[in-house]
Amino acid sequence: MINIVLVEPEIPNNTGNIGRLCVGTESRLHLIHPFGFEITDKNLKRSGLDYWVHLDWHQYQNVAEWKAQIPDLSRVFLMSSHAEKSYLEADFQDGDWLVFGKESVGLSQEVLQQFENHLTIPMSDKIRSYNIANSVAFVVGEAKRQIMLK
Repeated sequence: MINIVLVEPEIPNNTGNIGRLCVGTESRLHLIHPFGFEITDKNLKRSGLDYWVHLDWHQYQNVAEWKAQIPDLSRVFLMSSHAEKSYLEADFQDGDWLVFGKESVGLSQEVLQQFENHLTIPMSDKIRSYNIANSVAFVVGEAKRQIMLK
């Protein structure tokens, strides 16, 4: 199972779409407070449709609480547009943690400094970033592909 981590998600529709993706890919969703919405937000439920009840998800009050329960910190991969290594170069394994920052600014330097594995998603220089739900789909798809081949 892949673990998807959203640090301080801001937009309920994105989180709902990612939750739906997690149900479809049998991944677990981890949400780290503060959120830019309430879990009961109708937009979250609308985006996740009726799949939200099937979602395996956990929430944490802060990064430290989440980090404390990770069995192997070397299997945590942080997505950053400033990273030099592409997610396509990573060697993913079952149980890995894929971490994404908030939509407006990504992951903070404080969070990035706590982990070694930083990855980027290659993109044209004509855009600043991809939508977070699309970014999660790219990386989860590659991770699942690699795991299935092992």
